[in-house]
Formats: sequence, C-alpha cells, structure tokens
Amino acid sequence: MLLKTGAIFMQLRFLGAAGTVTGSKYLLNINNKTILVDSGLYQGVKNYRERNWAKLPIDESQIDAIVLTHAHIDHSGYLPVIYKNGYRGAIFCSHGTFKLCEILLPDAGYLQEEDAKYANDNRFSKHHPAEPLYTVDDAKACLNLFTPVDFHQHTEIADGVFLTLRHAGHILGASTVELGNQQDNIIFSGDLGRHDDIIMRAPEAIPACNTLVVESTYGDRRHHPIDSLEFLANAINATLKRGGIFLMPAFAVGRAQLMLHLIQELKQAALIPNIPVYLNSPMAIKATSVYNHFNKEHKLTAEQCKAIDDGTEYVKTMEQSTLLISKVMPAIIISASGMATGGRVLHHLKNLLPNDKNTIAFLGFQAAGTRGEALVNGATRIKLHGEYVPVKAEILALDNFSAHGDYQDIIDWLKQAEQLPKKIFITHGEPTASDAMRCHLKEQLGIEACVAEYLQEVEL
Repeated sequence: MLLKTGAIFMQLRFLGAAGTVTGSKYLLNINNKTILVDSGLYQGVKNYRERNWAKLPIDESQIDAIVLTHAHIDHSGYLPVIYKNGYRGAIFCSHGTFKLCEILLPDAGYLQEEDAKYANDNRFSKHHPAEPLYTVDDAKACLNLFTPVDFHQHTEIADGVFLTLRHAGHILGASTVELGNQQDNIIFSGDLGRHDDIIMRAPEAIPACNTLVVESTYGDRRHHPIDSLEFLANAINATLKRGGIFLMPAFAVGRAQLMLHLIQELKQAALIPNIPVYLNSPMAIKATSVYNHFNKEHKLTAEQCKAIDDGTEYVKTMEQSTLLISKVMPAIIISASGMATGGRVLHHLKNLLPNDKNTIAFLGFQAAGTRGEALVNGATRIKLHGEYVPVKAEILALDNFSAHGDYQDIIDWLKQAEQLPKKIFITHGEPTASDAMRCHLKEQLGIEACVAEYLQEVEL
C-alpha cells in the first residue's frame, strides 16, 4: 500500500484514448501537482493524427512529472514533443519500459523525419517545407529524463505524491500505475494483458482504490478459444502448399517475439517444415534482445530465447531487406508495423498482396483508418507508396494472438482486487467497445462505470 500522508484533492482530464484506442494521455492534478500519465501519439485516421500537432491544454514546463504505463508508441510516442516544447522533469517507468523506449522513440523520430522528407520530395504537403513532428535528436534527448523504478517500489515523484508500479502483462515492462496515498488513490490500468498469455505473466491484482481508469480495447468481444499453435500451423502449411510466403505484420514489441517463439515450437514439434524465418525490422530485432535480457520478467526460459536467436534470420540492413523482398521462395516473414502504418512491411505488402499464393496474417487489434484495418475488413486494393495495389493474397485476422485481455479477462482481474474500485472510467476503446465494457461491468460487478470523453475533466 502507499504511504499515508493525508487526504488529497484530485482532478483528472482525458487528453487521449477517449473514444479511440490511441493517443493515451491523462492529466492528473493532485494537490496542485500536475502529473501526466502516458504520452502517446495518435495513430490511424487523419483527424486523430492531426491532434498530434495540437498544443496541450497546459504549458509543458508546468507538468511536475510524467509516468508511463508501457513503451508502445500510442502510450510513449508523444514524449519527444513534450521535451521539444520545454518539459525537463522526470519520466518515471519500469526498467523494461525504459529499455524499450530507448529503441522505439528514436525510431519514431526517424519515421517522422522520413515522412517529412517524402512529403517535401513529392510536394504534397500544405506546409512548405513540411517539418517532422520531432526528430531523432529530440527523441534521444528526452531519454535523458527517464527515471526507471522497480515494481512495487513506493516512489515520491512530486511533493506528497507517491507512485507504485505493478505488472500489467501485455508486453515487457508494462505496468499498472497507482498514484496518491493510502486514503486517496487512483490506478491506471494501462494496457492489460491476458490471463493465459503464452509469453507474459498475468496482470497482478491491484489494491483497493477510489478510482480506476481502465482500458477497453476488447470490451465488446472474447478471444476465440482455439488451439493457437494448431491454428497457426494450419495457416502456414496451407500457404506453403500453395507455394506462397506467409507474412505477419507484427508489433515490434511483444507480438514479434511471441510469433518467433511459436514458430520455433512448431518446428521442434515437426508441425511445420523447417523453412527460413526472417525478422525484417531493426526495431523488433533490438526489442527481441531486450526480451532475452529481461527473461525473468516473462515466461520464456533462457533456452527458449536462445532457440529464437538460433532459428531466426535477422534482416538488419536496407540492402538485406531489398534482397529479401526480391526473393521468391517459401518462407515466413515477420515485419513491422503491426497495423501496416509504415516501416519495411509496406514493401513486403506491395510485393505480396497481388499474388493469391501468399498469406498476410494480422496478429492483433487494427485501429480505424489503418491499412491493417482496411485489409482485415475486405479491402480489394490499398494505397502503398503513392499507388494502389490489388489485394489478391489471403488475409487473416488472428485476434487470438492479441496482447490485450478481452472484457472477461479484465473483469476477472478486477475480481482479484482487495475491493472493487468506487469509481471506474473506461478509456482506450472504440465507442462500441467502451460502452460494451460499461455494460459488462454493470452486469457482472454492479459498478456504474463511465465512458470517458475526449477533453472531459472530472473531480475525484
């Protein structure tokens, strides 16, 4: 439990992940101390992405501390903007989250610079010249502000404001965030993992809290109770029988490592042929190294981590990537990004989509407005590098490999708490999913939860 320092006043404002699954940002005022929980980029449809350029409703220099739940870009990717605009306080997170942000944030800065360059080269930006949202240098500079803390450690991050992190599953380093003291506290779920995830351990139970902010990515559905290994093996074998390539657009952190592990399991069990497996994502390659280093924080043994290294061909350079794209051979390729919003996977899609021998398998939630969402919903063509490409390859949506718990996972997690929260705000979900989560909380736990609205401000 947090240290007892007396009752406190709290005010909460939802600056992101309200009505959508992206752009997570929560502005919390505690006894005149301002804490930002998560600092994510908006991704997906244009009107959301345009929010990345909007000024925050507070001067960045007035923020007293920032806390991250985990490293995914929709939770951390706005940090370089805050640094660029004057923030020089501490950024608190778990050690695993810091190590992953060291990889993800500079890569995000590089992509911002590349997008601006492409816009200038092709003269399609309304701004002349187009400028990146932030640069690699901005991203590297903000990393100097990170202050990693241990799980379960009570840390005073501002005068009278204490932080405790607990394991949230989902990905390496992912945390639930408790802020406040023993009499008044608030917990942010971040992204919650599944109780039966193959790699990550189940989310830890939370202590009693007055207020909970909980995600609802899968608030309107359950994960299919299928044998994941058998399903994956059948999909791969069907593709190889056609003489095709099995491509998995995967999130560089979490899903890429899971799929590499499962593929090695399938090979060892002789359920799929011993064909080449390529990881074509520098970011995912580095993240895999971090997973291997922090193997005590997840379920994989050192031997299983070594099997991934031994059985995977890491495609590090652009020359190697170009050569891989030009090859015609049976293979399994994992490449980022997981929603096909950018990165090397776009070159693979451009090459593989027009051929019905190939399979493109998406492994998790696809946000509205992304290429991944369009493909899993039956698009017959998609735009890649300025031109439309026909979709003839088989498209699979393997939601069962998602790193997010479904609504029942979240409710079962809440049942393990010391006592149910007095107040719950639902975020990080499409409108139908968040409202369905509200109904499930009412039906199963008797809690009158509220679905948060963008820029809504509440006193706690």
